[in-house]
Amino acid sequence: MASPQADQVDAVRPSGEPLFSLRGAGVHFGGTWALVDVDLDVRPGERVALVGPSGAGKTTLLSLLNGSLAPSAGTVRVLGADLADLRPAERRHLQGRIGTVHQQFHLVGPLRVIHNVNAGRLGRWTLARAVHSLLSPREVEGAAAALARVGIPEKLYERTDTLSGGQQQRVALARVLVQEPAAILGDEPVSSLDPARATEIMELLATLAAEDGRALVVSLHTVEHALAHCDRLVGLRQGRVVFDAAPAEVRAATIERLYRIDRAPEPRAGRGDPR
Repeated sequence: MASPQADQVDAVRPSGEPLFSLRGAGVHFGGTWALVDVDLDVRPGERVALVGPSGAGKTTLLSLLNGSLAPSAGTVRVLGADLADLRPAERRHLQGRIGTVHQQFHLVGPLRVIHNVNAGRLGRWTLARAVHSLLSPREVEGAAAALARVGIPEKLYERTDTLSGGQQQRVALARVLVQEPAAILGDEPVSSLDPARATEIMELLATLAAEDGRALVVSLHTVEHALAHCDRLVGLRQGRVVFDAAPAEVRAATIERLYRIDRAPEPRAGRGDPR
């Protein structure tokens, strides 16, 4: 019997209610704070880019959103459920409702594409069904439809490690689609691709999210992709949100300050200093 929290996770969220809601959220590792006092709401249909220098806390924030990390301070609500209230099984159930696309694809190269796509169903399949599908693929039509949506339907039965980097990222997107998530997260999903392929994948991510009314939250190394494909930019620096604005409201000077390199002040010349 499903728990009340699991039922809450599965419920259809009203269009105005946040899928993700953070209040004063913070995370520390060994005494070092990776995120500090973060307030953030993300609603269905929004396309949100997380931007900022390396070490700003973007990946840590995404880990909060997909439930793989618990906050050290504050509250994090995902699909209406407070992460602090979830038992392990309930958290795994919630994580099955959040699709994540990674920089390093996380595909099994020697397997055929259909098996990597169907990995998105593992949260709903029994172990016996998953093993049987490796011998005789299940739900072929659904996998084929997902591959058609990402533009590579002809790759269904090819070995995954024979595909190009851009094609492999499309397989990873198809895997997320068969998962039927309420939201899609992307952790630097295009940083390993060449500029042309990166633009294609970003356009595809934004289109897939928009077509299904899903939220998209993606950390990006290139601000230009954020400005072109997202309707909100959240700037992070040293674990704090320094701005949350529409692309048209983000000025070049703001971006420059976000990525500036802080240098220690030079020591003043004192008595006896040869300078």
